[in-house]
Amino acid sequence: MSLADRLGQVTGTSAARVAGVERPAEEHFDLREQYKRQVHSKLVERLGARLYSSDIDRDALSETVFEVLGEILPSQRADLSSSDRSRIVQEIIDDTLGLGPLEPLLRDRTCTEIMVNAFDAIYVERNGVIEPVNARFASERHLREIIDRIVSQVGRRVDESSPMVDARLPDGSRMNAIIRPIAVDGSSLTIRKFSKEAMSIKDLLSFGTLNPEAVAFLDAVVRGRRNVLISGGTGSGKTTTLNIIGGFIPESERIITIEDAVELQLKQRHVIRLEARPPNIEGVGGITIRELVRNALRMRPDRIVVGEVRDAAALDMLQAMNTGHDGSLSTVHANSPRDALRRVETMVMMTGLDMPVWAIREQIAAAIHIVVQQARLRDGSRRILNISEVSGIEGETIQIDNIFEFEFDPHAPASQVRGELKATGIVPHCLEELHEHGVDVSPTLFQRRR
Repeated sequence: MSLADRLGQVTGTSAARVAGVERPAEEHFDLREQYKRQVHSKLVERLGARLYSSDIDRDALSETVFEVLGEILPSQRADLSSSDRSRIVQEIIDDTLGLGPLEPLLRDRTCTEIMVNAFDAIYVERNGVIEPVNARFASERHLREIIDRIVSQVGRRVDESSPMVDARLPDGSRMNAIIRPIAVDGSSLTIRKFSKEAMSIKDLLSFGTLNPEAVAFLDAVVRGRRNVLISGGTGSGKTTTLNIIGGFIPESERIITIEDAVELQLKQRHVIRLEARPPNIEGVGGITIRELVRNALRMRPDRIVVGEVRDAAALDMLQAMNTGHDGSLSTVHANSPRDALRRVETMVMMTGLDMPVWAIREQIAAAIHIVVQQARLRDGSRRILNISEVSGIEGETIQIDNIFEFEFDPHAPASQVRGELKATGIVPHCLEELHEHGVDVSPTLFQRRR
């Protein structure tokens, strides 16, 4: 039975009405909060510590909550409409068993990111556009209770001595919270939702993110064991593209993925997933990306896929790429292909090793073969702007050739971004290496078309 049906049983409201109810107007908020407090206090009286026990089965707890609510509601506040009572039941269930006012947003498939700026200011991202929603926590204390509930489920804590925390929700969504005194205006919470249905190459084609020629080239460079770096800003879709490009890796190869928080959903059978771990409450036991990269080299990988390189792990990744682990994939935060290589250079310097700049750049030029640049544009759309080849090094300057570029339509309305990814006419230098790996690509694929 659906949640809407259950609520209908408790409140006498039809499932269709419960499911379609809009959030009541602002003037009803205080009345509903008062009613919720009354019902919640009776639940505490009936269930005691069991109400928040982590040991009790969630389904059993849900059943008990519904039974108690069924006894309480008929005698409470008959002046509230059935739709208000239905919403209150839903909110009590969400507060008791879930994440309060965030639960409807987590269930909303159109919402890809949730941003809580304060207990009474919640924003979401839909289709790449950020917008406010008519939802709120009852108070700062209520928001802190929800944050504590999230982090306690993963064995973490957040308090004045440790006011920032990253965690992963049970469904795979990523959460970041920061509280006072660092967050001056009150606790802030950000949730990047985990998509249960992985996007495919067909989706990128239909969105105009890629064209068939670019897909054929990326498929060839992955099968031909070229090392690919996906670059872009926050929220530009790097991980989604990495997941899709990773799908080109042959089924027969052994793949090891390394991530801060598991997001990749590779469909191959021979995949070992590793996840970094932060230090525990005592400040020990942390496992970094760099340590996982080093360990992965001892696991006989055919491919190493690093969700994101952001620190000194860049050096270990470059060395892996240069010592027989061709065909590795990763992402990096940067605004252009050249900026991506500069950022890798900076991260290598973070190791503290006394390496001259020219030596670092030679390693980068030898290790990274293809850079895919992605961006979130002003209308919220996510596009691949460049697919570039690192063609070598001259002096101390790494040479980059744009094989595909996104051409913007100058006649598009100001509120929209139009254009398409096109070949630049430059034939990649790597075609011979691809041929040696049994992957043949016709040079006509790169002919510039008007």
